[in-house]
Amino acid sequence: MTDFFKNAFHDMKESAKAQHEIDKANYAAVKAESKANFQEKKAAGRTEKRKAEMAKKYAEQLAAAQERIKEANARIDALNKEKEVSK
Repeated sequence: MTDFFKNAFHDMKESAKAQHEIDKANYAAVKAESKANFQEKKAAGRTEKRKAEMAKKYAEQLAAAQERIKEANARIDALNKEKEVSK
């Protein structure tokens, strides 16, 4: 019976050590992720980077709008040609 308690306490001790190592690793991971998030937010707040990202976004939106205009004009031209043929 004494061996049972001895083994049980030894197992609990080993389990506590392992859990402590896991907790330390998780704490370090959260700390590193938090620092990375802070640095990303800090970098995103820089005027030059933000302006460059916005310019890229605006250029993409402008290109998409111009493509829609071309498609609409092509449809209009096709309808006008169809009208002329049917006359």
